[in-house]
Amino acid sequence: MAMTTNSFRADLHCHTTASDGSESAETVMQLAKQAGLSALSITDHDTVAAYETAIPAAQQHGILLLPGIEFSTILQGTSVHILGYGFRLDHPAILSLCAKHAERRKNRNLAMLERLDRLGMSLNYEDLTNAIPVELASIGRSIGRPHIAFALVKKGYVETLQAAFEQYIGEGRPCFVQGDSFSVDETIDVIHQAKGIAVIAHPHLIKKTELLNELLKKNFDGIECFYGKFPGAAYERWLKIAKYKNWLVTGGSDFHGKAKPNQQLGCSWIGQEPFQAILDSLPKHS
Repeated sequence: MAMTTNSFRADLHCHTTASDGSESAETVMQLAKQAGLSALSITDHDTVAAYETAIPAAQQHGILLLPGIEFSTILQGTSVHILGYGFRLDHPAILSLCAKHAERRKNRNLAMLERLDRLGMSLNYEDLTNAIPVELASIGRSIGRPHIAFALVKKGYVETLQAAFEQYIGEGRPCFVQGDSFSVDETIDVIHQAKGIAVIAHPHLIKKTELLNELLKKNFDGIECFYGKFPGAAYERWLKIAKYKNWLVTGGSDFHGKAKPNQQLGCSWIGQEPFQAILDSLPKHS
């Protein structure tokens, strides 16, 4: 999927082992080169840790690297993801929000383990990291519900990962904990403080019309029109919204490696024109 017919392709949504991907930043850069990508943005969940090694790797492979991140927020009781691009990687506002998210995840995990313990399923944090199968052992440093699910299976409390979610840790189940949340508005504000642009991530996955309408009222700069392997007809709606709102157009694969094997790096992307528009927009927040 692309806006132009030339060979320039930019995948602006992918993950590494710094969050919940299975491949290192260096490997992602190698894959980007092999896929014929011209530009990339690593958008790990609530962290920019991958960029320490991603920057030299991108230079080595001749890949343009746009700073990126994917923040989790809550709106109308529903999880909403926001992509940030072009910000200063060392900006205190970004680093502070990342630290708050790390604490949020840990507290949430501990709260879910406590609920499981009350039901006779005792797990500790070491169990979570040790439960991942060898073939998936490289999947992200960010401990979350998938790790809890693997631990429940390994301990024999449930037979499958699906059962773990359906019976205990899925949304609305007895051991699910929402945890502390950050609002859409404060997250957009942090990205803008860091001289970046804020983008609605994968609107294709938002099923509630009321929620989407509320999001479209927010102070975003762009919307992810091209996403994963959604068919061509799926992106026309978002392109129309981008044009109406005068928002930037972004797109990407949401590559996670082994965690999402059907979404290969570069399976969705934008061309040179929308990518350049993103670059040209960045000074407006300076």
